[in-house]
Amino acid sequence: MELSTTSLFRGISEEDIASLLHCLGAAQKRYKKGSLLLAEGTTTEHVGMVLSGRVLLQYTDVWGTSSVLGSAGPGDVFGEAYACCPDEPLQISALATEETTVLLLNVNRVIHVCPHSCTFHTTLIQNLLSVCAHKNLELSRRMLHTTPKTIRGRLLSYFSECVKLSKSNTFTLPYNRQQLADYLGVDRSALCSELSKMQKDGLVQYHRNHFEICQAEELPFL
Repeated sequence: MELSTTSLFRGISEEDIASLLHCLGAAQKRYKKGSLLLAEGTTTEHVGMVLSGRVLLQYTDVWGTSSVLGSAGPGDVFGEAYACCPDEPLQISALATEETTVLLLNVNRVIHVCPHSCTFHTTLIQNLLSVCAHKNLELSRRMLHTTPKTIRGRLLSYFSECVKLSKSNTFTLPYNRQQLADYLGVDRSALCSELSKMQKDGLVQYHRNHFEICQAEELPFL
């Protein structure tokens, strides 16, 4: 994966990125499936970028009930809000759902320009601000998906977003069934039952995480 194609390093050449990473003291770290990258209650000064694998972001209440807030795949950034508030304990945890490699950047070195005042460093700061803004929009979208009272309503809301983002009526979800249930705030068994009903009703076809919306061919945004 070329870092210049990611949202954080957009507009910076691969050559300048190499210099930038050296200046920032960036480090790569590998995590096994199931490993905690960030633990709730701790603090962090690092922004993480997924180079390979996937990271699940979740919140767990005092009764042990987990809610999935989102996930980060290759090229995605996580932990940026807490890294910018290093004294704020994490209210979430970050878990590797498969073998994952992450690029770690110390946020203090990111937001404070070095004496050389490289133009591409300024671009990096602007990109980080843009990433933070998009993360806020993602949380807003999750709130929209959990607003409907029925499980079918929540699924249709989420699937609608997937169709719009992929510009296709076929897409692959980043979550397994339990993670999808946690993301939408519903019971897993009830979600699986509703998916079966939706397939029987001709609304969707699916195999594992690959979905097809059967009545989306005439949608104007395709």
